[in-house]
Amino acid sequence: MIQNIEAVTTSMADLAWGPWLLVLLLGGGITFLVRSHFTPFRYLPHAIQLLMGKFDDPNDPGQINHFKALSAALAGTIGMGNIAGVALAITIGGPGAIFWMWMTAIIGMATKFFTCSLSVMYRGRDSNGDLQGGPMYVITQALPRRMHFLAYMFAAVGLIGCLPALQSNQLIQIFRDLVLIDYGWLSATADPFIFNLCSGAVLAAVTAAVVFGGITRIAKVAAALVPGMSLLYVGSVGVAMMLNFDAIPAAFSLIVRDAFTGDAVAGGGLLAMILYGVRRGAYSNEAGMGTESLAHGAARTSEPIREGLVAMLGPVIDTLIVCTCTAMMILISGVWQHGESQGVTLTADAFSQLLGPAGSVIIFVCVLCFATTTIFTYSFYGSQCTSFLFGAHRKRLYLYIYVSFILVASVISIRSAVSLIDTSFALMAIPTMVSALWLAPKVMEAARSYWMRIGE
Repeated sequence: MIQNIEAVTTSMADLAWGPWLLVLLLGGGITFLVRSHFTPFRYLPHAIQLLMGKFDDPNDPGQINHFKALSAALAGTIGMGNIAGVALAITIGGPGAIFWMWMTAIIGMATKFFTCSLSVMYRGRDSNGDLQGGPMYVITQALPRRMHFLAYMFAAVGLIGCLPALQSNQLIQIFRDLVLIDYGWLSATADPFIFNLCSGAVLAAVTAAVVFGGITRIAKVAAALVPGMSLLYVGSVGVAMMLNFDAIPAAFSLIVRDAFTGDAVAGGGLLAMILYGVRRGAYSNEAGMGTESLAHGAARTSEPIREGLVAMLGPVIDTLIVCTCTAMMILISGVWQHGESQGVTLTADAFSQLLGPAGSVIIFVCVLCFATTTIFTYSFYGSQCTSFLFGAHRKRLYLYIYVSFILVASVISIRSAVSLIDTSFALMAIPTMVSALWLAPKVMEAARSYWMRIGE
């Protein structure tokens, strides 16, 4: 049965992530770059000032400050996509897939500027009267009524796309493979079903303790864990790269060379490798998917452009830095060329080989924190979709379903988990990108006004 589920979900993902989506995401992102004349990139130093709270006003509308909004968004993006997703990209798409993840991130910075500015510019009220942001509110507030079906499409697919499939699956996998099996507490040949199910129950209980507190509690946990864990992860990779400095040029050369040949791709040629790189990049930084808009839409600000600038930092941190770190570990160690490890276990093998026992501890701690914070953040995304479709009073019901799904995710295969999310994200990108492209002139009008007012 599990094999049948994997076959169905993989086929759905391959169909959803066809060349048409490549045109929508990359073509749309390039349109944003050209339309903005790359101007937002000049204001990244200003974005850092915003992040540090220089312009915070407690009287502005919203629920959380810029730092917590970005932390919550990064909690949703810095996770299994950066660790297991990169490993899958190299295993299935070859090293060249990383290059296309980079391209997706650079273009994604412009996409996030537009989508997250819009998430504050066109906020709406839920059935409780609370101010909320996200693609569904952008669409219903700013687009003609004939286009409102896109809002319901996003929210409906978001109920599935925001389920904790990959995070739960890979967190339990690394606990089983890296701790219990390696230390001899569990046989490698033992049936993992019962163990995975019991572990899923524990993870579900921990998740419930956080997610029922809403975005305020989620953002507080994310702000406490994400920065420190990111520094630990990047710092550890920095040490490994210094110890293997001679291997770095060859690794980068392999990425760039393979990006235009697809020699190392597992099957399907160059186009398949590009598509898979874009798919993993999109899942990693979520630019154009719309989920990031849900977190940034909760920011406490009266200036939409400020949140758009802060959101641009996401792909830089998430994909250009953290994903590159994972790729370097895997390529320098050479673990991707031999063995049967996949996903997070492949990354763990690379850390263990390059940093010894300390590497195993570091990757386990980072995965534990990244995966749990992502699970927490995705619960908020899903509850926002629920609120839009069925009313704010139904959020709690969705959270019960969300927590229960962790048990399902704990026993399905990694390919099934990834394919389920990939399919949903592809469909969520349609309403997000269509609305952002439609309203791009409004964003640039607001941006010019803001830049004039800050005197730059």
